Amino acid sequence: MDEVTEIEELRAALAAEQARSAEFEARVAELEAQLAKLLELLGRDSNNSNNPPSSDPPSAKKSRKKRLKNRPRGGQKGHPGSNRRLLSPEQVDEVVDLFPSRCGDCWKPLPQVPDEFPKRHQLTDLKPLAAHTTEWRRHAVVCPCCGYRTRAEYDPDIIPSRSFGPRLMAVVGLLTGIYHLSRRQTVRLLHELLGVRMSLGSVSAIEGRVSDAVEPAVNEAMESARGAAVKHADGTTWLRCGSLLSLWVVATRAVTVFKVLPNGQKATLRDELFGRIRGVLVSDRATALKFWAMERRQVCWAHLVRKFVSYSERAGPAGKGGKELLEYTSLLFEYWSRFREGQLSRETLVERMAPVRLQLEALLQRLAAAKIKGVSGSCVDILEHRAALWTFVERSGVEPTNNHAERELRGLVMWRRRSFGSQSDRGTHFAARMMTVAHTARKQGRQILEFLAACCAPRPEGAAAPSLLAPA
Repeated sequence: MDEVTEIEELRAALAAEQARSAEFEARVAELEAQLAKLLELLGRDSNNSNNPPSSDPPSAKKSRKKRLKNRPRGGQKGHPGSNRRLLSPEQVDEVVDLFPSRCGDCWKPLPQVPDEFPKRHQLTDLKPLAAHTTEWRRHAVVCPCCGYRTRAEYDPDIIPSRSFGPRLMAVVGLLTGIYHLSRRQTVRLLHELLGVRMSLGSVSAIEGRVSDAVEPAVNEAMESARGAAVKHADGTTWLRCGSLLSLWVVATRAVTVFKVLPNGQKATLRDELFGRIRGVLVSDRATALKFWAMERRQVCWAHLVRKFVSYSERAGPAGKGGKELLEYTSLLFEYWSRFREGQLSRETLVERMAPVRLQLEALLQRLAAAKIKGVSGSCVDILEHRAALWTFVERSGVEPTNNHAERELRGLVMWRRRSFGSQSDRGTHFAARMMTVAHTARKQGRQILEFLAACCAPRPEGAAAPSLLAPA
C-alpha cells in the first residue's frame, strides 16, 4: 500500500514537472518569437521596407559607404562629360572686340577687320540689384477764380491698394514657398539683396495673396491629373498645429498636384482627391485605394521587392521563399529594363513575362498555403492584387514602379520635416499649391518666377487666369 502511494506521488510529481516544462517551453517559444520580431524591426532600413533612406541606422549607412568605398569620386568611367555652353550672340549684353595690332609673320600693322568665326569667351555677372518704387501724388490746386482748393480724386484703377507689386510678391512666394526660406530669412534677403524693407507680417500676407492667385492654375492642374490616362499616387502624413492630416500627390507626365486631406480614408480619397475613376492608377497596396478597379491599377514592384528582401533576411522557409521571389523579380526588372532601352519589343516583353508571371504567382500561392508567420498573410494580400501586378506588361505608358510619385512627394516631405508642417489652413493650402506650381512648371518647361508674377498681376474683369498648361 505504501509502495502504491509512493508511485502515485511520483507520478503526480512527474506530471507537475512535465506541466512546468511545457509551460517553460511555451514561454521560451513566445520569447523567441518576440526576439525574432524585434530583430526584424531592428534590421529594417530603406532596402527591405518602406522607410526612407534618411531613417536608416548607422550600420546601414556604413554598409552603403563600404560598397562605395572603392569607387572614385566624381563622374564614373563612361559617364559623358559636360561643359558650359556659350550664350548665343542675341543673349549677350555687351561685346568687346579684340584685334591683333601686327602680323604674326611680317610684323606689319593690321587693319581691324571682323573675323567671321572669332574665338568667343564669356563672363556672366550681376549688376547691382535695386527695388523700383513708384509714388502717386494727389495734388490739391487752388482755383484762381473762386479760391476753392480741390484735391485730385483717389482712383483705385490708377493707384494700387497694395504696397508691393506683383513681381515682388512673386519673389516672396518663390523664396518661402519653393526655396523654403523662413520668413525671417526672406526679410533679411530682400533687404540685403534688393534694399526692400518688409515686415514678417507682410511676408505672411503676401503668401496668402500668392496662394489665392495660383489657385485657378492649381485646380486646372488637378483636373488634368484626374483625366490622365496614367497617374501615379502616393501618400504620407502632414501636421497642422500638431494635428495629423494626410498628404497626397497625384503625378502624371504633364503635372504634379499635391493635396492635404483630413484623412487618408477610402471615401475621402475617392471624393476629394480623384473624383471619377479614370485611367490607370500606379500606387502601392494601400487598403484605401481598393475602390479603384484592380484591372486599372498597377501595384508598385519596388514596394514588393523591399518586402521580399525582408523575407529573404529571415531564417527557414521564409528566407528561402524570399530569395526565390527576389530571383523572379530580378528577371522581371531585367526584361523591363531591356524593353525600356529599346532592346525588346512590346510583343517580346509580353511573351517573356508570361512564364515569370506563372511561376511567381505559383510561388506566392505556395507561401500563402505554408502558413508562415509574417509571410503567408502578405502573400495572400499580394495575390488579391493579382490583376494589378502585370498591367505594365500590356499597357503603354505604365511603369512597374511608383518611383515617380515617391520622388515628387519627397520635396514636400522635406518641407514638413523642416517646418513641422503648417500652423493654419492658409499655410497648408500655400504649401500644397506652391509645390504644385513648382513641380508642374518644371515638367512644362515654364519659368516659375514669371508665372507667379503673371498670376499676381491685376487682370481685367472676366479675363482668364494664367495657365500652367498653356504655352509660355
